[in-house]
Amino acid sequence: MRDFRLYAITGEQFHPNRDLIEVMEEAIQGGVDIIQLRDKTSAKPELLRKARALRELTRKHGVTFIVNDHIDVAMEVDADGIHLGQGDVSLLDARKIVGDKIIGISTHALQEAWLAQQQGADYIGVGPVYRTATKADVVDPVGVSYVREVTQHIRIPFVAIGGIKLNNVDEVIGAGATRICAVSEIVGSSDVKGTCEAFLSKLNK
Repeated sequence: MRDFRLYAITGEQFHPNRDLIEVMEEAIQGGVDIIQLRDKTSAKPELLRKARALRELTRKHGVTFIVNDHIDVAMEVDADGIHLGQGDVSLLDARKIVGDKIIGISTHALQEAWLAQQQGADYIGVGPVYRTATKADVVDPVGVSYVREVTQHIRIPFVAIGGIKLNNVDEVIGAGATRICAVSEIVGSSDVKGTCEAFLSKLNK
């Protein structure tokens, strides 16, 4: 988990005329290390279909596959891990189900980050750094100040997320982030592969 740099989350609303697997394969070709299936609207059979297809794709390319929220789906398709929000099942309860699979936790404040680390999270999400249409329920961005706090106080890997674009990622990196997650900027791009390569170029400087 410590080696990953670029994390992409599915967002089919941002590429309505393109196939999910085609878009995510382009992201992998651009250098994405982790793909997360995040789907809040599909019924379980459709969610399973997407998860199976993404599991096949990520296994083919040796990329880590994470499922958001749906522990049962993650276990059914043998995903590498799950990602949970603050309002989901607790990390400790999830660990009893998933065993040694990866568990990531979304955090919005240092206290949440501390707790996730203490309870054994493999990584945390830090954000939303900026305002984002992807997480409309989170009104106030945490800003780069939270990225700095986590850089100084948290030992486990973290990924900065939320409204991150090519035109603002330098500020996030400057605050201490070495791992970036993007949704619309990647999957909504007319050049998915090129956008991922551009993110990695900035991360590698």
